Amino acid sequence: MSKRQNISGGSPYEPKLGYSRAVVQGDWCFVAGTTGADPETKVLPDSVLEQARNTLATIRGVLEKAGFSMSDVVRANYIITDPSYVEEIIPALGDAFGEIRPAATMIVAGLVNPAMKVEIEVTAFRG
Repeated sequence: MSKRQNISGGSPYEPKLGYSRAVVQGDWCFVAGTTGADPETKVLPDSVLEQARNTLATIRGVLEKAGFSMSDVVRANYIITDPSYVEEIIPALGDAFGEIRPAATMIVAGLVNPAMKVEIEVTAFRG
């Protein structure tokens, strides 16, 4: 049995809410729902496309920290707050996953902060 590894993204909410940015178990990496604040400045842009790009950059960084890469992503769940955002985020999703093509689901739902327009979670496998 391989040891579980919790990967922190550095958010103060992780210990408060009791979650990890990612959890590695064996050949699997489960990345928590990630929203679109800039990975460096932590500022949330107004553009849903920029939020999607930031979200994917954060996911890429945590996967690399865990020893995985974007090409290991086998499952992606996208949550958007307005159905019209689908067309707007296509460039970011295509850039990130166009060649990888993970199994994916897109859901329209409200997020905890009204300024958040997109949240993405992924599962990666290396084996």
